[in-house]
Amino acid sequence: MKIAFLTAGGLAPCLSSSIGALIEKYNELAPDADLIGYLNGYQGLLLGNYISFPKVVKNEFSKLYEFGGSPIGNSRVKLTNIDDCVKNSYVKVNQDPLRIAAEQLRKDRVDILHTIGGDDTNTMAAKLSSYLDRNGYELTVVGLPKTVDNDVFPVTQTLGASTAAEQGAIFFENIVNENTTSTRQLIIHEIMGRHCGWLTAQTAKVYRNRLEQRSFLPEISLSKEKWDVDSVYIPEQEFNLEEEIIRLNKKMDKKDGVNIFLSEGAGKDTIINEMELRGKDIPRDAFGHVRLDEINPGQWFAKKLSLELNAKKTLVQKSGYFARSAKPNKEDLDLIKRSAFFGAEQAIQGRSGLSGLDDEKDGSLSLINFDRIKGGKPFDINSVWYQSMLDEIGQKKQ
Repeated sequence: MKIAFLTAGGLAPCLSSSIGALIEKYNELAPDADLIGYLNGYQGLLLGNYISFPKVVKNEFSKLYEFGGSPIGNSRVKLTNIDDCVKNSYVKVNQDPLRIAAEQLRKDRVDILHTIGGDDTNTMAAKLSSYLDRNGYELTVVGLPKTVDNDVFPVTQTLGASTAAEQGAIFFENIVNENTTSTRQLIIHEIMGRHCGWLTAQTAKVYRNRLEQRSFLPEISLSKEKWDVDSVYIPEQEFNLEEEIIRLNKKMDKKDGVNIFLSEGAGKDTIINEMELRGKDIPRDAFGHVRLDEINPGQWFAKKLSLELNAKKTLVQKSGYFARSAKPNKEDLDLIKRSAFFGAEQAIQGRSGLSGLDDEKDGSLSLINFDRIKGGKPFDINSVWYQSMLDEIGQKKQ
């Protein structure tokens, strides 16, 4: 039996550990199986580039739990984007990437393929599984739901999201100390999440929970109030910028600083409209996603608010790469192991799908049919904890 692993999309604090957990379980279920990893996601599959896992890797799988990133590499390659695949020489002109990928799996004699990625990765896995089934090739495909955004339907909690929120909070614990370098300082913490504000909201929640555990000396300006979050802006929730400017000016006057947690997707449509009116090209990746790091939402908000708040210093800091590259925390590692172990058990029985917590089954661990997987799941802004947080920081609900 040959079992292949593939990690794709952006990083999340679960990729290395997911491979480790799968190896751990297959050591029990199929100790003599050949394990391989396609290098750099679907790119490696199209090009036939993979590495075999020697015995030492099987024996020392636990070391993978101590690392972030992916030991077999990632890439953003979409099998249905033929032009992009041709442009990057992954396939030749007039070749179908799905067919090339399927034939490569057949050539490599793969029996089970584990895809570890977000909605794009697992949507591609679903298309590949369907193609193989239609063409009479028996291959079991089991995905694991990875994304820091926690925005995959119908998955209750994606792998790596909890750690990313915790790491974002730790990141800001250091950055916020910059408020001691000037008067009237505006600090914008830009957090990943192009469509979904869960990570931004959860990062703010974790940061404020950790803030409660600290001791302060307000007698010499080390006040909890100055270190607290003043605004949380996410894609799902509208806000009146003029009203916010009035509110934040009062905050600035009172505590000599303002701290904003900003989802990278907040205000995206407004920024894109402004760029298009100026005749600017909108940079996009192979999946058609706007390259948010190039349109720079944080700087857009900084320019708008810095002037209105009469900020003497403005700082925009992105925690994305810091947070997504971490090794998993205990909560995530427990979920990773449960999901990987269950996924391996299903794969051995020849069942394809996504191993994850299913919203429609009260968040229980299930093998979710690939047809049900899609991205763009929004954060529930009516969550009690989120509404309570907005009340506590004094932000108006729209």
